[in-house]
Amino acid sequence: MADGNDENLDVVGVGNAIVDVLAEVDDAFIAEHELAKGAMTLIDTERAVELYAAMPPGLEESGGSAANTMVGVASFGGRAAYIGKVATDFLGEVFRRDLRHVGVSFDVPGVSGAQPTARCLIQVTPDAQRTMNTYLGISSHLSPQEINGDLVMSASYLYCEGYLWDAEEAKAAIRHAMDLANAAGRTVSLTLSDGFCVERHRDEWRDLLADRVDVVFGNANEVCSLFEVDNIEVAADAVASEVDLAFITLGKKGSMVVHGAERTRIEADELEAVVDTTGAGDLYAAGVLFGLSQGADLRQAARLGSIAAAEVISHLGARPGRVLSEVAASILG
Repeated sequence: MADGNDENLDVVGVGNAIVDVLAEVDDAFIAEHELAKGAMTLIDTERAVELYAAMPPGLEESGGSAANTMVGVASFGGRAAYIGKVATDFLGEVFRRDLRHVGVSFDVPGVSGAQPTARCLIQVTPDAQRTMNTYLGISSHLSPQEINGDLVMSASYLYCEGYLWDAEEAKAAIRHAMDLANAAGRTVSLTLSDGFCVERHRDEWRDLLADRVDVVFGNANEVCSLFEVDNIEVAADAVASEVDLAFITLGKKGSMVVHGAERTRIEADELEAVVDTTGAGDLYAAGVLFGLSQGADLRQAARLGSIAAAEVISHLGARPGRVLSEVAASILG
């Protein structure tokens, strides 16, 4: 594991490059386009193009789990870069410009003549419900050749998104990035992303933990599922035998840091109201990774993660609503 920030970058993230397209609509729009209100539905190319054209003007910004985490790292004042796959289309340029605008380096060339850039089309109705239609497009076809080895080896931490672990090509890309980081003595981290992902990829991910991963992020259900147990303490013991560090989020109960036989619990920040939980895990990881890259101890790093998560769930959207570097200064000094 890396233990300082002598490298050029603090964190490099690898994930599904998705543009979030968010627009306010009424229930008539939901009915007219036969959408499953309040649910997330995977859609194909034709449906994605048709629905995008039908939506009223709204917010378009770079998204995807690992990209959200890199935005969080940059907001803390960290040096972040991102590796993902976009097309040479309008939304691909939106993704590129938006990431760069918030201080995240993104230099992977776009691909022409293939599938369009991934997008998550989000319809928000007056009752504040979010209906999401996700098209993964070109993002899920990241290849090993598109992993910038110099970039990966220049960062203290590599952060890989579990959602990307699907197509064989993308799996090879993640393994390649992990191998490069390990060879350079950097720290490799993996987020479990979602319980459905764990169910599908449990055996492969257990192999990754044994051979390539130093740090794991996940919520209690995901970590328990990974080891097929129903007790978080048992799961913590199991993950401790596989990796150096695990950061397990526990919802309203905060989070737990697992390091060998040590168990450090961090209280959750109290909020008057939770507005939107989108991005909570992504921003928790951002705070932790930034803290670790700056030499913070485990409690300080987890505290940064908790504060970032609390901030992002206090408003709509998966981006921090204020500059997180002020938070970092108050904790790290």
